[in-house]
Amino acid sequence: MQSSFPLIPESASTISGDVDAVYFYISGVTIFFVTLISLVVIFFVIRYRRRNAFEIPRPIEGSTKLETLWSVIPLLIAMSIFVWGTKVYFAQYRPPANALEVYVVGKQWMWKFQHPTGQREINELHVPIGRKVKLIMTTEDVIHDMFIPAFRIKTDVVPGKYTTEWFEATKPGRYHMFCAEYCGMNHSGMGGWVEVMEPADIDNWLSGNANQMSPAAAGQSMFESLGCVSCHGANGEGGRGPALLGVFGSNVVLNNGQTVKADEAYLRESILNPQAKIVTGFGPIMPSFQGQVNEEQLLNLVAYVKSLSTAKPETPTSKPPATGTPQSANPSASPQR
Repeated sequence: MQSSFPLIPESASTISGDVDAVYFYISGVTIFFVTLISLVVIFFVIRYRRRNAFEIPRPIEGSTKLETLWSVIPLLIAMSIFVWGTKVYFAQYRPPANALEVYVVGKQWMWKFQHPTGQREINELHVPIGRKVKLIMTTEDVIHDMFIPAFRIKTDVVPGKYTTEWFEATKPGRYHMFCAEYCGMNHSGMGGWVEVMEPADIDNWLSGNANQMSPAAAGQSMFESLGCVSCHGANGEGGRGPALLGVFGSNVVLNNGQTVKADEAYLRESILNPQAKIVTGFGPIMPSFQGQVNEEQLLNLVAYVKSLSTAKPETPTSKPPATGTPQSANPSASPQR
């Protein structure tokens, strides 16, 4: 789809209008002052040109009012751009809590998507109209960038961490997605489509692809196969690691006295580098699973731990075991910290 303005893509999300408004405001201010200054320069060149070789211009004293005016006006304009842009930025990069979460893995040179109900897609993403969608993204190799021009969203996808972006589509249709970060020889071919569908159509599409395991279910299966439950029972069974029920989104107290929020990044680090942040009351006994699980498996494990969180308490939820002496190490692929 293409908008009526040349070189401007279709506006198809709730945030795109705000982004466009800031863009047109900055463009308008720029055009206005470029035109004004150019005309003033031309006028001065003609009006105050030297008329003979011996003409000496009269000295002109400075004007405090004029200097104040041309300092205050640009300041106000710059601050208006800053405040407006900051408001749009925070609205764009603070995903709503009730958004539909879709997991994204970038790889040379494709995008892999997984819906919360298990459906997988490559270089295509089917989403409902009028529903907030949060993309939780990572990459298996180099830096990529998820760019959907019609939604006015663009975020780097960085190795070793999770980044997020969200949108709410307002028009059904088919919209281009691109990788906007040079990622290798076939970078230009790393693209795809976002298919925005009516609620009935997306339900039909999901029901026709319902033979796949959800990320949380796949994560639970891996959690059990890796032996994590021997240390991290949901309600504290095992005793070697913290209970996982309700841990996601809560505040976790570490053995150094610091408090961290258990978000996706924390869960990922707990699996790959469990010694970085150890939960108070527990010993450094959890092994690292670096190299044993890939990015998609990590996302499944994170999804499983998130599914155990029925509440997000404000106070720290991690409690030490009944006995203060840590037991021997036992493999676990979920946060022990």
